[in-house]
Amino acid sequence: MALSGIQIFKMLPNTNCQECGVPTCMAFAMKLAAGQAELDSCPYVSDEAREKLEEASAPPIRPVVIGTGDSALKVGGETVIFRHEKTFVNKPGIGLLITDTMDEAEVDKKLKTFKELEYDRVGMKLKADIVALKDTSGDPEKFLKLVEKVKNMGLTTLVLMSDKPEVLAKAVKAAGDIRPLIYAATDENVEELGKLALENNCPIAVRGKDLENAAELTSKLADMKLKDIVIDTGAREIRQAFQDHIAVRRAALVDKFRPLGFPTIVFPCDMTDDPIQETVFASTFIPKYGGIIILSEVDGHNLFPLSVQRMNIYTDPQRPMATTEGIYEINNPDENSPVLITSNFALTYFIVSGEVESSRVPSWLLIKDTEGLSVLTAWAAGKFVADAIAPFVKKCGIEDKIKHRKIVIPGAAATISGDLDEELTDWEVQIGPREGAHITPFLKNWKAA
Repeated sequence: MALSGIQIFKMLPNTNCQECGVPTCMAFAMKLAAGQAELDSCPYVSDEAREKLEEASAPPIRPVVIGTGDSALKVGGETVIFRHEKTFVNKPGIGLLITDTMDEAEVDKKLKTFKELEYDRVGMKLKADIVALKDTSGDPEKFLKLVEKVKNMGLTTLVLMSDKPEVLAKAVKAAGDIRPLIYAATDENVEELGKLALENNCPIAVRGKDLENAAELTSKLADMKLKDIVIDTGAREIRQAFQDHIAVRRAALVDKFRPLGFPTIVFPCDMTDDPIQETVFASTFIPKYGGIIILSEVDGHNLFPLSVQRMNIYTDPQRPMATTEGIYEINNPDENSPVLITSNFALTYFIVSGEVESSRVPSWLLIKDTEGLSVLTAWAAGKFVADAIAPFVKKCGIEDKIKHRKIVIPGAAATISGDLDEELTDWEVQIGPREGAHITPFLKNWKAA
């Protein structure tokens, strides 16, 4: 039976040490009760309390970390079926499949693209997360050579895939302490791979024949005291895989069925030979409910749409999307280029920056932190007003980059121009267009002198 936050709080040490990352023990207890934190985060909980709390406070879908350090991938830990209920938490990992029978030049090209390709959007870096290395040759030395090659390139968030436990044992040893995901435990090898995962402190995936079989396999691993488990339901047809993922999420969250309370791994790369259809299939599992999504290739045509979709789905719906405060250079501005300012609401930023870029007029765009609110909403909330804008303009460093002292404010916020004149006495405040579509003609007619 689940415990309330108050019941959990009474069993905690009440030190308010903040080492769990939460300000107080009460707040930590509430997070435990909601399945949003792990008991292991508290370094001072007693053994007696741990025994009582461990089962009651376990998240319905266990969070699993693959890899180590800054590049580690965390999946699972979800607490809702629908994003609008609260938010989705740990975004799915987008992965690339590499086999040991691929030509070396092809492997180099794929890995180089995987490593270097990223997009900057709303101040976030969008890129792929994990590499799946598959033994298809049956040659242990060939597979080990591939593992070492990838690790030496600095890619350390890995899935190691083989049907042979002895090959996986050597590969895990070659991987060292980077905690790769071992794939995959089946009816035939579950005990052997379970021991391998325990000995090396690695997460392990199960590959079931169906959902029932997958649950049996996770139960066997749980009996071996393994916790970091990932589920492959075994489906390689889009309809069945889609149904399985919904069933896993509902079983874990609604029915509290522990054997399916783990993140999943899905292989669109095995569902079709058509790269466009593969991308469409992958996009299905971002909202419904893939933990790791493995693709046959990672390139601009699939990474960008999938990572943007993932960013949108895994952004907290209760918080506006926002970009980072600062100075943005558009079209290589110089000391005579115009200076515009607007709020950091993501949509506002994209519209304004896009119109400025399309105008081909070199410009400086100042983005003021308004907590993700649009210009009018931020003005009404007192976050895009003269006494907030003026200190930002003076401290951001734009004065060192330009000769003139003219700043263009959004036409929708024209009412602040008088107050801003008083705050920025050395500046000329100009009122810009109300609509983004009018930015281009405005800039083309703008003059520094």
